[in-house]
Amino acid sequence: MSDLEDDETPQLSAHALAALQEFYAEQKQQIDLGEDDKYNIGIIEENWQLSQFWYSQETALRLAQEAIAAVGEGGRVACVSAPSVYQKLRELCRENFTVYIFEYDKRFAMYGEEFIFYDYNNPLDLPERIAAHSFDIVIADPPYLSEECLRKTSETIKYLTRGKILLCTGAIMEEQAAELLGVKMCTFVPKHTRNLANEFRCYVNYDSGLDCGI
Repeated sequence: MSDLEDDETPQLSAHALAALQEFYAEQKQQIDLGEDDKYNIGIIEENWQLSQFWYSQETALRLAQEAIAAVGEGGRVACVSAPSVYQKLRELCRENFTVYIFEYDKRFAMYGEEFIFYDYNNPLDLPERIAAHSFDIVIADPPYLSEECLRKTSETIKYLTRGKILLCTGAIMEEQAAELLGVKMCTFVPKHTRNLANEFRCYVNYDSGLDCGI
């Protein structure tokens, strides 16, 4: 090959090379994740543009334990826009119950068949394999504190659940939550890894271990 041909060989810019190296690093990280690591809360970083705020370890554990107690062995749990609870459930238990994560963020597709793409704007646009009233409990955390978001998410919740509902949303949504889902506020107060401006609360429609006033 001549010197001229050498000069004409395409070269990556410094920016493109850095982007390529970042891509390979991310791929390597995903490959390196072991079974014990991939369910860690925070393994997927929050995307504030998607209104993502992860629960603290203590809150995720408490909600996961509540779900396990509510469904019993062999039960089915749906986590709607609540990835922290899904991760904690899978960290605690791998085989003796079924759990699905309904999530808009496709980064969570790393969880394979348990990931269901979900857009609250199309609340009933779900795969055929997800049958109506097929979950013993639905844990939901609508991404936005708006009546529209809660109303549409409620359609999904009522479609999925056989009865039990555990809703996490702002304290300001208490009246709307009661009207849409028949839930009441619990005394347990969920916490996030970051301090949020709005007070968050849990709501249920059954006699739960979250010390609610039902």
